[in-house]
Amino acid sequence: MSTESLSAPTQDSSVPKKIASNSAVVRVMKFTAIRIVTMMITVAIGVYLTILIANMGGYVDTIMRNEIREGTTMGILANPQYRNLTTEAKQELIQKKIASEEKRLGLDQPFAIRSMRYLGNSLVLNLGRAQRMISDHGSKEVRLILLERLPATLLLAGVSQLLLFFGSIFIALPLSRKYGSWLDKLTIALSPTSSVPAWFYGIFFILIFAAILKILPFGGLVDSPPPTNSFDYGLNVLKHLILPASSLIVSSVFLSIYSWRTFFLIYSSEDYVEVAKAKGLPPRDVENRYILRPTLPTIITNFALLVIALWTGFTITETVFVWPGLGITLYRAIGAYDTPVIVGSTIIYAYLLALTVLLLDFVYALVDPRVKVGAGSPQ
Repeated sequence: MSTESLSAPTQDSSVPKKIASNSAVVRVMKFTAIRIVTMMITVAIGVYLTILIANMGGYVDTIMRNEIREGTTMGILANPQYRNLTTEAKQELIQKKIASEEKRLGLDQPFAIRSMRYLGNSLVLNLGRAQRMISDHGSKEVRLILLERLPATLLLAGVSQLLLFFGSIFIALPLSRKYGSWLDKLTIALSPTSSVPAWFYGIFFILIFAAILKILPFGGLVDSPPPTNSFDYGLNVLKHLILPASSLIVSSVFLSIYSWRTFFLIYSSEDYVEVAKAKGLPPRDVENRYILRPTLPTIITNFALLVIALWTGFTITETVFVWPGLGITLYRAIGAYDTPVIVGSTIIYAYLLALTVLLLDFVYALVDPRVKVGAGSPQ
């Protein structure tokens, strides 16, 4: 009898735990489903607006039709084999070729219909073919054009932004302990230099180190002709990387350090940090346990957004240095009214952003015990 009385409460106590566990699973699944649907709707709206803007609401169609008409007319009139045709026959041939070219480009259909087709293809990552641009290997596939330019952008943006991000944090954290020091005042004084864009620093660096001192190349990814062996090729790429990466870092480093320093300074003035200091904990332990840990969600958010921002590249800076990345590709696509390339770049960035935001909700639950996925408010 005593055994039954002891075992019964144990079995009963497991029931609420199972119910709570099942409830948590259902809550997470419901939350995930709602967020995915919401983000897909947001992505669809963003991509469609990009299609409208890239096509100027259909105005680009008018430009393309005029170019087709002008090019076809000039081509037929200048062709000797059509010289003996009558004027009516030439006009008929011109209209037939114009209609054929417009059909090939889809201009025979209204823009509203084509925009919805663009949207449907984009959402399933069917990026299609570029209208004017081609890859270095001669392909017009948007996917191949973007993938061909991606490594150069990842190299430039990855090196510069990761050095800037982690360097700023590791400099700002000890700087927050030295509030009011000469180094702190120097950082504050130099922070306005970040108002100057990176491409301006790029032009300045080119003038000094390439034109005057002649110790670094003007731009490009590699010398022409490129080195034959892999080791020399890698060193040559790094040599070309110095100026554009330096311009990106210098343009933001002091403001980034100042921002993180102020952020850490706010957390370092909390009461629990003062208590930890009063207990005699070493400064490094105070920073790691009582300053860095509470700010970890913000650091993770900034890092995640930085990683996906690498996809967009730095349009003007890449153009200044003739860096063959996604930024200069997007710049040329805009100049050429190449809608598929513009939309293709945007849709991939939109998906990366939506996926990152979704994953961040779960990461917050891991690094911050106050957060529960799917809960109405922090616990």
